[in-house]
Amino acid sequence: MPVTNQHVETAIHRYVAQARAGRLPRAIGRMRSGWAVMGDPQILPGYCLLYPDPVVADLHALQGEDRAQFLADMGAMGEALMTVTRARRINYEMLGNIEPALHAHVIPRYEDEAEPARRQPVWLHDWAAAPAFDPARDATLLETLRAALAGLGALVSQP
Repeated sequence: MPVTNQHVETAIHRYVAQARAGRLPRAIGRMRSGWAVMGDPQILPGYCLLYPDPVVADLHALQGEDRAQFLADMGAMGEALMTVTRARRINYEMLGNIEPALHAHVIPRYEDEAEPARRQPVWLHDWAAAPAFDPARDATLLETLRAALAGLGALVSQP
């Protein structure tokens, strides 16, 4: 019998509950499929995630319009990041290896990243050395991302 995570509480579940309650400082806003949030740590400036609401195990747990909406929201986050950060490109990843619940990493990549890091997956960066999300330091970027997503019509509500 396959093992599922239907009843496993993950960090993703806790973050979504905090966002719903207005207690997740890194929440950018509610999108149609879930929550746009800034990453912690900020491995690269503007690193964000999309958490589905309600939380599901993986992309295949979403069907039809729900799946299309999650992917569209992920793309809108990338578009907002490109505009706000002037990144060279955006990397999109859905892994689920450590936290077995759907979440999408939306990662701006920059021309001025040091070699060879610029050409490697972000997972090979030194995450321990990356600055933690800081509500004061990151407030301007968070608000600018919020405004960009709102301008795209991608936000349903703001925290």
